[in-house]
Amino acid sequence: MLRPGFMDEALAQARRAAARDETPVGAVIVKDGRVVAAAGNETRALNDPTAHAEMLAIRRACATLGDERLAGCDLYVTLEPCAMCAGAISFARIRRLYYGAADPKGGGVEHGGRFFAQPTCHHAPEVYPAIAESEAAQILRGFFAGKRR
Repeated sequence: MLRPGFMDEALAQARRAAARDETPVGAVIVKDGRVVAAAGNETRALNDPTAHAEMLAIRRACATLGDERLAGCDLYVTLEPCAMCAGAISFARIRRLYYGAADPKGGGVEHGGRFFAQPTCHHAPEVYPAIAESEAAQILRGFFAGKRR
């Protein structure tokens, strides 16, 4: 079930990432109506190309819950996950994915490889796109507009 407050927290994580000069993507993992993990991108800070918000949130949720599987958990993320993150979402057995802005160039859910639609995908979450889409897209546009000045 969609809870708008959780996407608000993901948007706050995206803004914090932008303030750190990271690509502004935020993610929150929820179980039983409570946030168990939250993160923003940290690829630059950690010198790690896998430190996407989704990956960090999944790692933190697994550590918090003491399990490699996140069955019964929902992920709220401000940008359509890339193929790497979609793979991690599948392997973690995330129940539902709510995302904000579509990513025609780098997305892996409804664009690109469409990871969850592949016959080799072992688990596909329920996917709900375009949640707070305009706000998520505006955060990204504002960040990259500032880079082009």
